[in-house]
Amino acid sequence: MSSTRPPAENSKSFSIVIVNYKTPEITKICLDLLHQYVDNHSVPVWVVDNYSADESTEYLRTLEWINLIERSVSEPEPGHIAHGKALDLVLERVETDYLFLMHTDTFVFDKNVFPMMLNKCIKNEKIVAVGCVEQINRGTTRTLWRFSSRLVKHHFRRLKTSMGLRSREPKPYREVYLKSFCTLWNCKLIKQHGMHFSMDDRVPGYTLQDRMTELGYIVELLSPRKIFSYLDHIQSGTVAAAGGYEKTHRRTKMYNNILSRLNKDESKT
Repeated sequence: MSSTRPPAENSKSFSIVIVNYKTPEITKICLDLLHQYVDNHSVPVWVVDNYSADESTEYLRTLEWINLIERSVSEPEPGHIAHGKALDLVLERVETDYLFLMHTDTFVFDKNVFPMMLNKCIKNEKIVAVGCVEQINRGTTRTLWRFSSRLVKHHFRRLKTSMGLRSREPKPYREVYLKSFCTLWNCKLIKQHGMHFSMDDRVPGYTLQDRMTELGYIVELLSPRKIFSYLDHIQSGTVAAAGGYEKTHRRTKMYNNILSRLNKDESKT
């Protein structure tokens, strides 16, 4: 079951979808940063509240410039499943050809990120999605170290398995799937092939990306250096905000530090 507010005037180019779950502080910052841009460009913004039933839900009900959908469920759902179902609710309703997926812990400071990504799709009709496979910008040194350590671990586990020794399943050493903190999808193509964001029990968008590339469509990858020149993203910030980690967890500390900085910046302005 879900309730929805009538949609605002549709833009001919793209819409934005954000899923909220118990993140009142960062949801407000995220939407405040978007408000002026979407008003000036008549961009439809869809926000799905995943049965938060807290102050974030109350806040969203006060915003007349968003299209709010409030989901309610009879039984608890895993977080990624709930997120995928929320995205599909908007996919069903949206009338634009393109759809930006954003998280509440994504803070866009340079709104040129939208036309930059959109132009890549418009110039090549075979591009089904544009985004980044990394959730933060680690820089060259940390990125190389992460890749090399993953590569060594991957092949070491494969070697142990081939020798009949006990070993964990080798994990992929290279990220290949777009992360949905800021990803543009061609929803016209998705609908044309009868697909959705949540197609199984995997992370929403992963199977969709596999299926669309198998059909010959292209996924345009942006480097972390490129995309993070337009925005900030708190890795797993939505989980930290909802109390998904211990208070001493490094991602909780990262979330609190960034939130404190953002609140200081907001008070200065």
